[in-house]
Amino acid sequence: MTTTDSPSAPFGRTLCAMITPFTEAGALDLDGARLLAGRLVAEGCDGLVLNGTTGESPTTTDAEKAELVRAVREAVGDGTPIVAGVGTSDTRHTVELTLAAEKAGADGVLVVTPYYSKPPQEAVEAHFREVADASGVPVMLYDIPGRTGTRIEPETMIRLAGHPRIVAVKDCSYDFLGTQKVLARTELAYYAGCDEHVLALYAVGAAGCVSTVANVAPRRIAEILEAFAAGDTARAARLQRRVTPLIEAMMDGGLPGAVTTKALLTELGLPAGPLRAPLRPATRATIDGLLAVYEECTASA
Repeated sequence: MTTTDSPSAPFGRTLCAMITPFTEAGALDLDGARLLAGRLVAEGCDGLVLNGTTGESPTTTDAEKAELVRAVREAVGDGTPIVAGVGTSDTRHTVELTLAAEKAGADGVLVVTPYYSKPPQEAVEAHFREVADASGVPVMLYDIPGRTGTRIEPETMIRLAGHPRIVAVKDCSYDFLGTQKVLARTELAYYAGCDEHVLALYAVGAAGCVSTVANVAPRRIAEILEAFAAGDTARAARLQRRVTPLIEAMMDGGLPGAVTTKALLTELGLPAGPLRAPLRPATRATIDGLLAVYEECTASA
């Protein structure tokens, strides 16, 4: 664990939801993953989330997920927390992935609400408890009802906070009041999972963020939280506003973040590679637009 670890920020402050690089032939690019992970840490990320949606986890095998964790651990050493996505719609499979992630060297696991089947809240709670009971690593709950079809209701979150290994939440609920209710009544470490909420959530007591945009602009995301932590709230607000056009271009343009992120990384000469179907690459016109916004966002102030 890093020196930034504390009960209030168990996985660090600025976490990147890292893409999974592939070779041109479509295989896992472990050398590329090592290079990209090292760059992200050097540029301000103090934690990495692997095998999430941005990492195209629906299309990677269980073996590839474990290989990726091992390769990135090798690249960043023991000083950078690694959180491995293990969520599926099947509790048994999620437990298996959790145990594999622990064995591969993950410091924690990211567990999304079971998707598609729309379980009731008592089943959602039981799912998370079974996963948390299965291993010795801490759990970050992932609340993203827009993708899963089922949210983790605030009262469910409050009950789950009593489990000794459920320590954090990646919040994509778009329910700011519900989030504040849980923050007020638990010690759960909240991480903004939507880049537009990085500063807003941090300002009301979150631990930090899990950012997709950090794949391409890690320093810009990190400095928002650094400025606020240093007491310069006006600068933090300016920095959040400065990165807003890039967030909008990458996350609100009708394409998944994995698509826009890989397009930009490729243009920057960094490891990315192709997408796995059903995702398709961005068009040249879209890439040109992304690149123009990126260059403006990252230009020296």
